[in-house]
Amino acid sequence: MNESDLIDLFFGGMGKLGPGSTEDTLAVLAALPAQSFDLIVDAGCGSGRHTLDLARQLRKPIHALDLYQPFLDRLQQRAQQAGLGDLVTTHCLDMAAISTHFEQIDLLWSESAVYNIGFEQALRSWFPAIRPGGFVVVSELSQIAPELPEDARRFWEKEYPGLQTFEANRAVAKAVGFQHLHTHRIPDASWVEGYYDILRPRAEAHLPHPEPAVREIAAGLLEEIRIHAANEEGFAYFFYVLKKP
Repeated sequence: MNESDLIDLFFGGMGKLGPGSTEDTLAVLAALPAQSFDLIVDAGCGSGRHTLDLARQLRKPIHALDLYQPFLDRLQQRAQQAGLGDLVTTHCLDMAAISTHFEQIDLLWSESAVYNIGFEQALRSWFPAIRPGGFVVVSELSQIAPELPEDARRFWEKEYPGLQTFEANRAVAKAVGFQHLHTHRIPDASWVEGYYDILRPRAEAHLPHPEPAVREIAAGLLEEIRIHAANEEGFAYFFYVLKKP
């Protein structure tokens, strides 16, 4: 079974592919200083739940980037069905390559995707592409407890060694050159609704799958769900709202 088959097996047809919700997206968007955003990029758009939220709210063209073409195809289909097809342009593109394809970005948005290249690397690679006075809005997994329990620490060291504390992420943004305006914590319920509550039964169903790769992914997802339920005050997803001076 190839990588595409594995992705479709677990994530195919899902409306969202990470923690977050329309309510969170719109709350953060509403908190931005009033601007006329002419060039908007959604980095790591997945199947486009937040892309459509942005297009619907801003009524401006959105450039949506992802490395998995089937997600982009699904987004384009959903945009057409929602009457937003003229506002969404998809690009099969690595988010690390944004600065080579876009410049003078007014608003760069990224939800639950920056872990693919790491928070610091993403901010450093995006900085040249943002116009002075432009914004980066990115949600990132962040440690909020001084210490994580041993099982949670081991899990995240394996799955996301780039996990940093809330304070460390703010310091990284400042070191890159961004002003940190504010943050928004994504409620724990937004991990579950429409995400974990779909992934859990899928993973459980595939635990006895004959292919080792499928069993490994299923077990990893179930462990992540267990770790989250047991450590809701240990880590959380935060939106970091940043501005380029």
